[in-house]
Amino acid sequence: MKTISSVVEHYIKKKPFLQSALAQGIINLTSLSRIIKPDIQEELGKDIRNGAIVMALKRLSDDLEFRATHKIVKVLKNIGEITVRSSLTDFTFLVSDTILVNQTKLLDEVTKNKEVFYTSSRGVNELNIVVSNSLDSTVEKLFKHEKCTQKAENLSSITVKLPAENVSVPGIYYFIFQRLAWEGIILYEVISTTNEFTILVNDDQVDIAFKTIKDLKSL
Repeated sequence: MKTISSVVEHYIKKKPFLQSALAQGIINLTSLSRIIKPDIQEELGKDIRNGAIVMALKRLSDDLEFRATHKIVKVLKNIGEITVRSSLTDFTFLVSDTILVNQTKLLDEVTKNKEVFYTSSRGVNELNIVVSNSLDSTVEKLFKHEKCTQKAENLSSITVKLPAENVSVPGIYYFIFQRLAWEGIILYEVISTTNEFTILVNDDQVDIAFKTIKDLKSL
């Protein structure tokens, strides 16, 4: 049997941004109840009072599941070094039988200059390479016979060192990327290891992206 509380909970869980805002106590519950009332009534098939929805929202916002945000904040306060690199180019190639051979040749060039930036990730069908723009011509030469599906220039990277406990607390990446989304920041690439992740953004958005991540330490 459907109850007001169960229907309200199901509705909120389908809207991650709303769920997070509710958990942080930054939403007027009375106003929210008026907005979602038509959907809740349709789901229940009967008229209900605003006050009943407000009570369901209040119980939900106090629920420990929604207060898990505090665990995330505790981890984010211990964010380590944040490193920014600019003047980068992002290449995307289709995976081929020769792509790894050419990538090995590129790595040989990278090792000759410790100052350049290089990172790479491979999916099922695509290989992504991010390098300092000083290596653009080298990449284009070595991969001239590969199929390049995208080349994005004037990018910057932000690399974030996370505390080791990030792997045991769910929602860390969601929380970070949610804040970036709220600021309208477009992510070209996200590359991660166990305790570190790198995002690639436009040069003109790197300042706000850096500030958004840095401010997480003072939540």
